[in-house]
Amino acid sequence: MTMKKALFYEKLNDGRVHCRLCAHNCLINEGRRGICGVRENRQGELYSIVYGRVIASCLDPIEKKPLFHFYPGSSSYSIATAGCNFKCLHCQNADISQADVSLPIGSGSRVSSRDVVDEAARCKAESISYTYTEPTIFFEFAYETACLANSKGLKNIFVTNGYMLKEPLKYIKPYLDAANVDLKFFDDNLYRKVCGGSLKPVLETIRLMKELGIWLEVTTLIIPGYNDSKEQLKKIADFLVSVDRNIPWHVSAFYPAFKMTDTAPTSPETLYMARDVGLVEGLKYVYCGNIDSGEEENTYCPDCGKLLIERRGYNLVSYNIKDSACIYCRNKIDGEGLR
Repeated sequence: MTMKKALFYEKLNDGRVHCRLCAHNCLINEGRRGICGVRENRQGELYSIVYGRVIASCLDPIEKKPLFHFYPGSSSYSIATAGCNFKCLHCQNADISQADVSLPIGSGSRVSSRDVVDEAARCKAESISYTYTEPTIFFEFAYETACLANSKGLKNIFVTNGYMLKEPLKYIKPYLDAANVDLKFFDDNLYRKVCGGSLKPVLETIRLMKELGIWLEVTTLIIPGYNDSKEQLKKIADFLVSVDRNIPWHVSAFYPAFKMTDTAPTSPETLYMARDVGLVEGLKYVYCGNIDSGEEENTYCPDCGKLLIERRGYNLVSYNIKDSACIYCRNKIDGEGLR
C-alpha cells in the first residue's frame, strides 16, 4: 500500500520520531503509531497511512457543518479518512474515528486530491469540508486537496476539535477559508476525562484562527451533567466574547452514543438557557442545534432585531440580507458569502 511521508515531525537519534502536528506531541517508537492511530514510524520516518484513503464522503448543506454565516444555503462536499486524535466517549462517528493500532493501512477507498475536487465540482458544491473525523490527522491529504480546490475556485472548510499546533495551521491558512471548532468544555479535567485531550490548545487554536482571518464558528455539544451549568456556559461565552463577539456559537443537543449511552439527551430548555447565556454575555449570534428549535436556528439582525435568515432544518425559508447587510436597517452582518 502507498503511504505518504508526513509533514511536521522530527527524527530523533534513538529511532523515535516526534510528531509536531497536534498538541499531543507524540513520541513514536519504530513500528508504532501515534495517538491518532494513523501516523506510523517506519524506520525513523513518519508516514500517514490514510493518505488518499477516503472512508466517508457526502454532499452536505453548509448548515450541517454547522456554518450559518459562511455561504449560507450552499452545498459542501464532505470527506473524511479513518482516525482521530481525540477519544471522545460520546463520539457519534466512532466507527470511523476511533481507529487504533489494528487499523488496516488500506481502510477507505483510494482516491486522489483531483478525484475529490472533480467530484465536488460535479456536485456543484461551493466548498469542500474536511469533517466527520478530525481533519488534522489526515493533514497531508487535506492540504493537497485544499490547494487544488483553491485553484479551482472552491472554498475549504475544517470541522475540527481545534487540537492542531500553530505551525501546521499557519501552513494551511492560505487555502483554509473557514472552520467550525468544537469547544467541548471550559474545564481541563473534563477534556482529559471525556476526550483524552486538554483545553488550552483548543483555546489557542480559536484565537489563532481569528487572528489569521479564517472565518470561524464554534460548536459546544451540551451534555447533561457535564457542561450544562450556567457557570460552565458563561465561561465559554465569555471566552468567545474576549476573542470576538461576532463569532457565531452553536449550542447543540447531545444524544446517547458510543460509550455514553447512559447519559440522557439534552432537553430543549437547557439549549434555550445556553443560548440566552451567550446572548446575555454579549455574543451577537447564538444558535440551537440538533433539535427542532424553530426560531432559535434563525439569524436576526443584532441591531434592529428583524428576521434575516429563516431556517427549517438545513433549508433556508427566507433571506433578508443584501450586500452583507440587513435589508431593514443596513447594519453589517458578519460572515462571508452573504449574498
